[in-house]
Amino acid sequence: MRQRSIRRLDYRTAALAAAAGVVLAGCSSPSKTPGGGAQATGGGSASSAAPAISIEPATDSSKVSIQKKVTVRAAGGTLSSVTVSSPGPGKVGGSWSKDKATWTSTTALAPGATYTVTARGTASGGKALANTSTFTTEAAQNSFAGTYAPDKGTTVGVGMPVSITFNKPITDKAAVERKLSVTASPTVEGAWSWMKDRDGKDRIDYRPKMYWKPGTAVTLRVNLAGVDAGGGVYGTQDRIVGFTIGKSVVTTIDVVRKQLTLAESGKVVETLPVSTGKAGFETWNGTMVVLSKVPSITMDSKTVKIFGTEAYNLKDVKWDVQLTPSGTYTHAAPWNEGKFGKINGSHGCIGMSTTDAKRFYERVQPGDPVTVVKSKDTVPTNNGYGDWNVDWATWKAGSALV
Repeated sequence: MRQRSIRRLDYRTAALAAAAGVVLAGCSSPSKTPGGGAQATGGGSASSAAPAISIEPATDSSKVSIQKKVTVRAAGGTLSSVTVSSPGPGKVGGSWSKDKATWTSTTALAPGATYTVTARGTASGGKALANTSTFTTEAAQNSFAGTYAPDKGTTVGVGMPVSITFNKPITDKAAVERKLSVTASPTVEGAWSWMKDRDGKDRIDYRPKMYWKPGTAVTLRVNLAGVDAGGGVYGTQDRIVGFTIGKSVVTTIDVVRKQLTLAESGKVVETLPVSTGKAGFETWNGTMVVLSKVPSITMDSKTVKIFGTEAYNLKDVKWDVQLTPSGTYTHAAPWNEGKFGKINGSHGCIGMSTTDAKRFYERVQPGDPVTVVKSKDTVPTNNGYGDWNVDWATWKAGSALV
C-alpha cells in the first residue's frame, strides 16, 4: 500500500546574498574617530590629527541599509589592505582612491548579513595602522529557507544522502549550490544534484558515488545568509551539521522469489519470506532508503487514493518501516498469513509475519538502503531518497555548477 509520508527530518537552512566594499574616512582626533574600534596612531603635534584608520559603518552598527557604501579612510597615511566579508555572501569588492587613502565598496550589501571589516595601513611616519568594524544589515523583505536531512548528531545508514528542500523557488541554483558543502572523513567522491520534490519545491541532494563507508564522519555546511537565490529572494541562516554513518545494513527484496535478504557488514543475517504488491499494485522497483520507523500505525487506503473494492482501513498495523513518502512500508501483515513466500497479495507494501516484521524493524535504521528487484516501475528519485537509482554520470549532471 502506498500511503503519504510522515514528515521528514529536520530543518534545512537558508541565507542572504551580495557583497559590499569599504571607503576611507579621516578623523579630527583619535578620541572622535568615526567608525570606532581599536586605533593605531602615529606621531604629530598636539594641535594636529594623529594618523588613524576610520571605518563606516561603525562597529556594532545594526540595521544598516543595504544601499549604504562601506568606507575606509586612512588619515595621515595610506591603506595597504581592506577586507569586507560575511559568512554567507562572502567577500565584498571595492575600489581605491588614487592616493590609496580611501577604499569604497562597489557592490551592494546583502540584507540580514553580518559583515566584518578589517583594514591595515601605514602612517606617513612609517608606523603601522589597523582598525576593524563589525556591522549587521537590515533584514530582507523576501527570504528563503531550507529544511535539511539528516539531523545534527544523528547516526544514519550507508545509503543516506544529504537533502535540502527549499520553501521558495530557487532561480539562481548555482549561487545557492556554491554556498553548500559536504566534507567527510574518510574522504569520498560525491556530488550535488537538483530535483523537484513531490510537492514541486526545489530540492538538492548530495550523495557519494558509492554507499558511505561505516564510521564516516560527515559535515554539511550551509552558508546561505545573504545569498540571493534570484529575484531578490535572500537566504537568512547558516548551519554546520555533523552526523555519522553507522554499520552497513543492506536489504534486498526479490518479488519473484518473494524473499527478503538482509546483510550486515556484507554477511547475510536474515532471510525472510514476504508478500509484495499484487498485479496492478506492484511494489516499487529499485533502491529506496529507510525514512522512519514506527511500532504501530493506521493504514487507510483513502490517503493513497485507493477506493471501491480495493479499499481498506487497517488499524494498529505493527512494526512499520517507511521507505517512500508515497506509502511504501515493510510491516506485519497477519491478514495475509499463508501468502508469505508464496503469493504477492499486497497493495504495494512488503508484508510479512508479525515475528519477522519485528525482527526486520529492530535491525534497520533511517538511511539503510532497501533494494527491490524484478518488479516493475523504478521508484522516482524524489519519492523519498531514490537517489541511488540514477547512474553516476546522470547524477553529477544534475549539479548547477557543471
